[in-house]
Amino acid sequence: MPENGAAPTLVVVQLTGGNDFMNTVIPYGNDLYYDFRPVVSIPEDRVLPIDANLGFNPHFAPVHDLYQRGDAAIVQGVGYPDSSRSHFRSMDIWHTCEPDTVATEGWLGKTVRELDPGKSNPLTAISFGRGMPRALVAQDVTVTSVGDLDTYGLMNGIQARQQRQEALDLFKRIYTPAVGSGPVTDYLARTGIDVLRGADKLKEAPKVYSSSVEYGSDPIGRSLRDVARVHLAGLGTRIFYTQHGGYDTHANEVPTHPKLLTDLSRAIGDFFADLREHDAHHDVALMVFTEFGRRVRDNNSGTDHGAGGGAFVIGERVRGGLHAEYPSLDPAEHDSGDLKHTYDFRGLYATLLEDWLGVESAPIVGGNFEKLPLFVQGGRGG
Repeated sequence: MPENGAAPTLVVVQLTGGNDFMNTVIPYGNDLYYDFRPVVSIPEDRVLPIDANLGFNPHFAPVHDLYQRGDAAIVQGVGYPDSSRSHFRSMDIWHTCEPDTVATEGWLGKTVRELDPGKSNPLTAISFGRGMPRALVAQDVTVTSVGDLDTYGLMNGIQARQQRQEALDLFKRIYTPAVGSGPVTDYLARTGIDVLRGADKLKEAPKVYSSSVEYGSDPIGRSLRDVARVHLAGLGTRIFYTQHGGYDTHANEVPTHPKLLTDLSRAIGDFFADLREHDAHHDVALMVFTEFGRRVRDNNSGTDHGAGGGAFVIGERVRGGLHAEYPSLDPAEHDSGDLKHTYDFRGLYATLLEDWLGVESAPIVGGNFEKLPLFVQGGRGG
């Protein structure tokens, strides 16, 4: 946990669609990579080396720079047993830590309940983007959802009611099939889920924000700028959540994936540059995850749904470097043509919960899982 007195803050970035980890952190030192991927592979002379075997995609340069600073950890081979190749089911498992049942409470929603048991701050957790991720949902927990921070506090009464109703309707459509209409209605009544709660505070954040950093105009750039503005306003938010879509690269991966990584990496780089400019980077850790990796072999245009993937944890107090084990490319060790997972994602969550947020992990992730040495005591400065 941070030792400068500031409350530790977690930013979660969800890559929706299944990011191709093999083309993000590239095993360029292994000839099998090029054998299996004649179409989508990244030429060795373009890879940004980590060591003689692994390197970053050239379009991930800002994160590579953070890695070289010692501020970025790569968690290799992240997944879970018997991986589901369904987007919905796999993401649901990541959101709830329940691989065997359909659950209604998310791991971050449970975390908010621990961080703010008295529900004193409606801004303890904020989701930027449309809809409420299941990860943030839990009984008697209020989470604020913001589409656009610049217009959030400026809506008139009619617009506010419309946005609230749209959010509630979307929530009902997502959760009614899983738990039934009665429990959903009761849940909404009990918890008072309302995307507008906290608007009076949030509308002040853009007014007090000033920065020399120019974020990109793409969605993830705008979202992380909004995260920075709220964090710098000091509204007591402990968990931020945002999403970056488009990673289901079955076709046209060669032009599509580089653009995604460019936007994502630039946004992350700008975000931490912004925090450093305001000396507000010591208490922030950012995690990037996706629901699964892609197949080992390309399909002559892109890559199909896979299993083992990878995650990133970035921040000034992060112990940068490679963590866990990169999955084997040996066909004898594949998971039905996919990379096998080598590290359970619930261990990653346990590490973030206990070693960063200071919350007991077992009740949230559903057991005891191997943690990683992701954080350093006291930070490295800068």
